[in-house]
Parts: sequence; structure tokens; C-alpha cells
Amino acid sequence: MSAQATDVTPAPSRTGALRRRLPGSLAWHIGSLAILAVILYPVIWVIGGSFKKSEDIVGSLDLFPGDPVVSNYTSLADGIADIPISTFFFNSLFLAVGSVVGILVSCSLTAYAFAKIRFAGRNLLFTLMIGTLLLPYHVLLIPQYVLFRNMGLINTYTPLLLGKYLATEAFFVFLMVQFMRNLPRELDEAARLDGCGHFRIYWSIVLPLCRPALITSAIFTFINSWNDFMGPLIYLNEPGKYTVSLGLKMFVDQEGLANYGGMIAMSLVALLPVLAFFLAFQRYLIDGMATSGLKG
Repeated sequence: MSAQATDVTPAPSRTGALRRRLPGSLAWHIGSLAILAVILYPVIWVIGGSFKKSEDIVGSLDLFPGDPVVSNYTSLADGIADIPISTFFFNSLFLAVGSVVGILVSCSLTAYAFAKIRFAGRNLLFTLMIGTLLLPYHVLLIPQYVLFRNMGLINTYTPLLLGKYLATEAFFVFLMVQFMRNLPRELDEAARLDGCGHFRIYWSIVLPLCRPALITSAIFTFINSWNDFMGPLIYLNEPGKYTVSLGLKMFVDQEGLANYGGMIAMSLVALLPVLAFFLAFQRYLIDGMATSGLKG
């Protein structure tokens, strides 16, 4: 019996394929590392600057000093202008936590009304609310300041917190409305058949299901409030009521001389609460993004 020869086409060499992909992969990794270096350079510069003397920070090209000092951090224990550093952190924490509570309560209630309750003018009011996002902050600054001054609320925390409890943050209302609209309506109907009113549905059904959206709003609110500089600068006059952002400004004296080393060290310390808050709730932020397209 004669064996019939068959043509066998050799498979492409794995080594050859790797060689063809190597230049593109190498260029992609080099480009990524270059972009990463540009992004991380300010962070590395700030960390290195916190271990330099103030006179060596400006004009120096070295990222890290040859003779690092820790006096920039140890001097923070002495406070600024006889005010303990902890005072600024406590004030910022008070405003940040108060803002988070106000946003979660007021915006979630408003979002529930827009998403779950049918009433006359709902679409018009929702459109007007979204339109407030187009108003620049500085346009409202002077009228708000005049209003709070006439009410005798300057140099208090009320102007910085009152708006948070009145659902004036349209972005967070919009975020929660879009999330609530995607929840199955069968849950609301079943709750009504069991005799639940709007508040019970809101508290027992809607809020637990909206936890990713609530935590996303809480993260952004905490960060925005902690980093806010303009609001405390306008409404607070006493150094004892200053926040961390205003405390950093106090490193510059009236003659224009700045303690850059202490300022940089305190700015790094001020990042720790924000970083800790974000790391603690980042998985909920990812869950909120992943489930934002949920359909009922």
C-alpha cells in the first residue's frame, strides 16, 4: 500500500511573532513610563521638598536633598501663630463631615421626589435644577455674601454648611436621580401594596439600593469640602476657625516671607485624611460606576 504524502504548512514560529510585536510593545511601555514620570514628578518633588530647608526649595533642581531635615514636620507640633495644627484639622473635619451628612440627606430626598413621585412641573423643576450647573460659582458669591452678612452669619460655619442641607448641589441630585430611576419599579409597587408610604419606601428600599451612589457622593463631597479654600476665605475671619487650606496660607507672613518647608510638610499631612477616606470607600465607588447602568 502506497502512502500518500500530504502537504503540511508549518505554523508560524512563536519566536518570530514575539519579535514582530516587540518594537510596538517596547514603544508602548516606554511611552507609558514617560507619562507616568511626568504625572508623578510633582508628587516626588513635594515629598522631597518637605525634607529641604526653606531656602533650598526655591530654585533647586534636586528632587531629594543630600542632607534631609525633619524639622519641617517636627515644627508642626508648635502650631502656627500660637494655634495648634490640630485646630485646623478639626475645623476641616467638622465642615467635611457636616457637608457629607447634609448632601446625603437633602440630595437623596430631592432625588427621590424627582425620580419616584409624579407631580405638576416635575420636569420643569428638574430642568431648572440642572441649569444651575451652568452658573459659575463667582456669579453667586457676592449676592450670597451680602445675604449672609445681613443675617449676621459672617465668621460662622453656617454659610459653608447651609447650602448642603438645602440640596443646592445639583450634580449630586442628578447622580442620585439617574440611579433611582434605574431601580425596578416593582419594588415600589410591592411596598405600596404592603401599606408603605413614600418615606418608608425611601428609607427602607431606595436608600439601601442606592448605597453606591450615596458613597460616591460622599467621597466627592468630603474631598471638595476638605480642599475648599474660597469659601472659608470669604466667610471666616478668626484664625481659630480656619480650616487646613487657610492654615497653609498662614505660613506666609505679612512681609511676604514664606516658610516653604513647613507649608509643604503640612500640605502632605493634610492629604492623609482625604487619602484614608478614599481608600476606605473606593470599592463602593467602583461598584457605583459598575452598577450605574442597571436596568429594572
